[in-house]
Amino acid sequence: MRLAVAYDISENRIRTRVYKILEKYGAWKQYSVFELEIDAVQRLMMEDEIKAQIGSGDKVRIYQLCEHCVKNIKDIGERSPEKKSNVL
Repeated sequence: MRLAVAYDISENRIRTRVYKILEKYGAWKQYSVFELEIDAVQRLMMEDEIKAQIGSGDKVRIYQLCEHCVKNIKDIGERSPEKKSNVL
């Protein structure tokens, strides 16, 4: 399944931990946004890891993208960072 994950975390230490968790599962696309191509088990593991790190004021939002949605992704402006990625 393809996911887009966005987060809003104010504390640097926690934000860095969440970034590193998401980096294990997918590609950093923009500030506080990742794209992931993972299975259901990996998704549960990722969600558990994130829940263990974030505090009450932190927000993480996960969007599951259908095949049609993935085909219609369009970048405008500067290209996404080309970091290590499991997303094609």
